[in-house]
Amino acid sequence: MTAIIETGGKQYLVKTGDKIQVEKLPGEAGSSVNFDKVLYHDGSVGKPYVPGAAVTGKVLKQAKGKKIHVLKYKPKSKYRRKIGARQQYTEIEITKA
Repeated sequence: MTAIIETGGKQYLVKTGDKIQVEKLPGEAGSSVNFDKVLYHDGSVGKPYVPGAAVTGKVLKQAKGKKIHVLKYKPKSKYRRKIGARQQYTEIEITKA
């Protein structure tokens, strides 16, 4: 069973058993999460969402991604800034698509 879900402003093509990383969602490891914004589900295309369709998953872990460095520089003024950021994400295993 194949489905396209929308979460965190992004769309994901998922099947049962897939592991995906999405923007941070509330919930602890082992808890269940339900996605009701389903754009496509086994041949049914929604306008914009398929009515009555839902995809469920299990939260595997809450983690932070790799550090991204951002540099700012302005010539002739001795202005330099270096900052880093780590995006938080949730890893989910799809149990029912």
